[in-house]
Amino acid sequence: MGQADRYERFKALHARPGAFIMPNVWDGGSAVLMKQAGFEALASSSIAIAFALGRQDGSHAVSREEAVANAALIGDLTDLPVNGDLEDGFGSSPEDCVATVEAAIAGGLAGLGIEDTTANPADPLHGFEAAVARVKAAAKAAKGRILLTGRTDNLLKGPRDLDETIRRLVAFAEAGADVLFAPGLPDLDAIRAVVKAVSPKPVNVVVGPGTGPVPLAALAEAGVRRVSLGGGLQRRAYDGLIEAATALKAGDIAGALPKLGSGDIACLLP
Repeated sequence: MGQADRYERFKALHARPGAFIMPNVWDGGSAVLMKQAGFEALASSSIAIAFALGRQDGSHAVSREEAVANAALIGDLTDLPVNGDLEDGFGSSPEDCVATVEAAIAGGLAGLGIEDTTANPADPLHGFEAAVARVKAAAKAAKGRILLTGRTDNLLKGPRDLDETIRRLVAFAEAGADVLFAPGLPDLDAIRAVVKAVSPKPVNVVVGPGTGPVPLAALAEAGVRRVSLGGGLQRRAYDGLIEAATALKAGDIAGALPKLGSGDIACLLP
């Protein structure tokens, strides 16, 4: 499928009833395995890309070109709609966000996220007006071409004020974002409040409420449309690597061997 077809397919997933899971993957192998498992859309993860490259997450540890290329690889190998985790749009200005939208479209992505973060630990969030202006510019460039998620990290890096989080998400929706996302929502009541505030636009939740993961059905009942995993799947894979290392250190070679054969992955690649 071409980029326009992937976009239309991705948009349709958000329009149907219920909620769907969009796993975040980080390389070709993880992408084809998630496709084999039956998922209909995938996403990249900025933190997973950074860790795979041996870098700290944040402050543009991964460049726009690297992030788009990673998401493009995922799409090319799977022919699934891919949502790019493109952080703050790789720059402070609305024009930077527009450039990131154009790069994502050129890379074949079906969607992308733009955050209100600044990549400056001393002042981690853009002011309200600046944050809205950035989303508005990105939405104008994205309209009818790629699905734009407007994300606020207020609950992670700001004053952790739910009212301010909702204020930002509502403004992002009014500015033209197609999907709204605020990681760190504390509980299901907060999730319901966000869904109600931005309705009828869809809401993405990462993993679930801060009180702990709940079944997909519970998130769907709360009105969530899309569930992502962030860097969770990569860390789950690293769990297995640590278990294997522990077995090896103890001299248990058999305990470090995988159930998955190399051919199980090779047969899924072009």
